[in-house]
Amino acid sequence: MIDNNHGKLFVFVGSYAESDDSGVYVYSLDEATGQLTRVDEVAGLKNPTFLNVDRVQHKLYAISETLSEEGAKIGEIVAFSVDSTTGALKFIDRKNSVQSTTCHIQRDSEGKFLTVTSYHGGMIGLISIEQDGSLGVLLDVKQHVGHSVHPNQDRPHPHSSFYSPDGKYLFVQDLGLDIIQAYSIDSDDQKLIKKGTTHLHPGAGPRHLTFHPHGTYAFVINELDSSITSFKYDAENGELKEQETVPTLPDDFTGENGCAEITISQDGKFVYGSNRGHDSIVIYAFDEATGKLNLVEHVSVEGGHPRHFAITPKGDYLIVANRDTNNLVTFRVDQESGRLQYTGISETVSKPVCVLPYYL
Repeated sequence: MIDNNHGKLFVFVGSYAESDDSGVYVYSLDEATGQLTRVDEVAGLKNPTFLNVDRVQHKLYAISETLSEEGAKIGEIVAFSVDSTTGALKFIDRKNSVQSTTCHIQRDSEGKFLTVTSYHGGMIGLISIEQDGSLGVLLDVKQHVGHSVHPNQDRPHPHSSFYSPDGKYLFVQDLGLDIIQAYSIDSDDQKLIKKGTTHLHPGAGPRHLTFHPHGTYAFVINELDSSITSFKYDAENGELKEQETVPTLPDDFTGENGCAEITISQDGKFVYGSNRGHDSIVIYAFDEATGKLNLVEHVSVEGGHPRHFAITPKGDYLIVANRDTNNLVTFRVDQESGRLQYTGISETVSKPVCVLPYYL
């Protein structure tokens, strides 16, 4: 097993970009200061907004957009190898994925499958990965149907897919339906099998999900009503049982807001969520014994529209991707209190959407 905390620390960034411009970036991170230094960038992809990194096999998978033979916008996946010494990316291959643009990409723990999520198409696609890390074929597509109560919920809008800690279930957050849909993968038939459905309160708009490191709880951030819902996770049955819902905004904030990313500290003690509008990270302390979330603070992201953020593998930095102010910002994490302190470091990058720190 590879130690997650050794090797060179790189930060991989996906962004909104035209295919003529750079869209995927690689940075090194100085762990003493939080300074980011760009070491590579790749053009040739349209809106490679979300990435997935296989740190064991040194591969990177990016979503992108292309056109069908009829001229319609569809999704594609582009695969790269990553040089573990320099962070440089080398093109492997690219293939079409589903018949609509995509917003998220996920990989199973064994590196056999990729799943792509199409917000606009309302569908999930399952793609095989070859043994050498190159892209296989589209194995299955699951189309969601229905709607909910908010004007943005007139049809399905799946936004992300995340595996349970044991890898048995894939949970898909559908913002348009106010559900989290569980699937399993039939390895023999290589198909997605629909399992249980978790219903959230109407108008929530579930977007991204994170599991507690002990596998006991899960947390989803709700884009449309600026809230976080916590669940007890029943691993035996793959069920999410709602515990509580808490706001991501201060009581006195009256402006428009939409949430984006959620993650949890490596020790499971703190949950972080991003507010786009209030332009902040909300921090909650989590008590595993009671299952309760308690507010710690709201911290400015030193920019606008924090689309995504991530905590570095040792837990000492949090990096925010601010799409509208074109900057990556690093914060030092106090691992005892969960609080964030701005390092003063802000790196300019065009329309960042996804930021993934990994040791290679």
